[in-house]
Parts: sequence; structure tokens; C-alpha cells
Amino acid sequence: MRPLSIRAAPDCPDFLIPEILPFSLELGHTETTWCRLRTSRVGMHSQLSDLPIVFAEVSLTAGSVAILRELSLTIAPGPPTVLLGPNGSGKSSVLHLAMGLVRPSNGTISWGGHPIEEARRLAIVFQRPVMLRRSVAANVLYALRASGNAAHAAQKVETVLRRVGLAGFEERPARRLSGGEQQRLALARALATDPQVLFLDEPTASLDPAATKGVEEIVQSIARSGVKIVMATHDLGQARRLAGDIVLLVRGRVMEHAPAATLFANPQSREAAAFLRGDLVL
Repeated sequence: MRPLSIRAAPDCPDFLIPEILPFSLELGHTETTWCRLRTSRVGMHSQLSDLPIVFAEVSLTAGSVAILRELSLTIAPGPPTVLLGPNGSGKSSVLHLAMGLVRPSNGTISWGGHPIEEARRLAIVFQRPVMLRRSVAANVLYALRASGNAAHAAQKVETVLRRVGLAGFEERPARRLSGGEQQRLALARALATDPQVLFLDEPTASLDPAATKGVEEIVQSIARSGVKIVMATHDLGQARRLAGDIVLLVRGRVMEHAPAATLFANPQSREAAAFLRGDLVL
């Protein structure tokens, strides 16, 4: 297996590359021009919607290892969709595919009926976001400039920082923030690009309960504003608190996809019932 590498387009802002490099996966792909894809979708906003995101018989392999197996899934507008499952079930890989960071080995994915090159308003926040060596405000400002949304930048920086509870933190060095504050700043950077869909890859897995509560409240606020949240977690309590619908993944397959209340009250698959009981699901 060869590791995924990231090839920057000639005009690629350096903000975009460190954000994804730590999360390179061994997927058998030799390279991806991630910056070119990213900047193609965040400039002038099209009237086209990026929803629903439709996976049709999608498989993802790394050498001889199957990461996702013939996965069919529709991510529709509405309340947050939570990808739930044990570690190694493929949750992060689904997010990376939906964001266009990697391409499927087999099958197809569409965004509002169009290909990834026409998807405009997608953003992702990772479990351990990379902070630029500059102030909190400058981190957001750089995201605005990189996404082509720099008009009225000072006002936008102030607005998104207030939205995530970082008003008054503008001049603090981003790398000296606490873990919870850094995750709030990562959310602010994503919001600065005005996404229609926001992918969250276990954003509270490394946080204490107080910081987790703060991030969850921000996520709920973002969802109420009309942004589609798609979030990966293995935390049942978090899924109960946040999910509108749940996709249960086990061994790279969708075992169940249902409204959260339905899945928790009456799971239809053996794997879902076992996971909800707290049993080990291998």
C-alpha cells in the first residue's frame, strides 16, 4: 500500500495543505489535487444545491483491505445525520469521500445530482484541527481569503468568532488555546466559508465533558441555522443528543439507517442491538 499524498495546485494557499496532511490515509491512491478541488467549490456560490449526497454501491480499498463495502447511502437535507459505529467501521472514510478528499475504488457519489467538481459549499472539521502560527482572528481571516469570501472580512471574523463563543479572543495565538477553544476556532474557520454541508469527524473525542458540551451547543446552533451537519462519533450519548437520523456502520457496511428515535427504540439489525447494549461489535 502506498500512502495518500496531497499535491497542491500551483496557486494553492498554504492554509489548506496543513489542514489535511495530518489525516492522510493509506488508501492506495498516489495523489490527489485536493486544493484544486477545494478552491473550485468555494468561490462564487452556485444556485445549485450540494444535497442530497448520494452514495451508490461505493467501495473503498487500501491494497487488499476493504475499508467500505458496496455502501449505498443518501444524506438528505434536514437535522444532523450522525455516523455511528465502533472504531474502524469506516465513519471517517465516509466523511472523506463525501467531502471529495478521496475518490471511491468502485461505485459513484453525487452531490445534488452533480459531480464533486461542481460541489460548492462543503466544509470539514477534523478531530485534531491544525492551527496556523498566528492569531485567532488571522486564522479565520486566512480561511475567508482562501475561500474567496474576503469582502467585509473584519465584520465576518467578528461574527463567526462571536457565534462560536470566541469573542474577545481575536489577538490570542491560536496554538496557545485550549483543546476546546481550538475546536471552536476550527468551527469558526469552517463557518467562514459559508457551507451548506459541514462534516465533523469526531470533533469532541479528545475533549473533556465541559468542552464537549460547549462544542455540542455550537453544533446544535449551526444545525438550527440550516446548515446540514454530518458527524461521525462512537459516543452513544452524543448521538442521542444530536442526531436527527443515524447511520450505523460496522465493518465498512451500513447496518441500519433510521431516524434516531426509531433506531434507539427498536433497532432492526443484530449489530445495532448489540452496539446499543454496549456489547463489543467486531
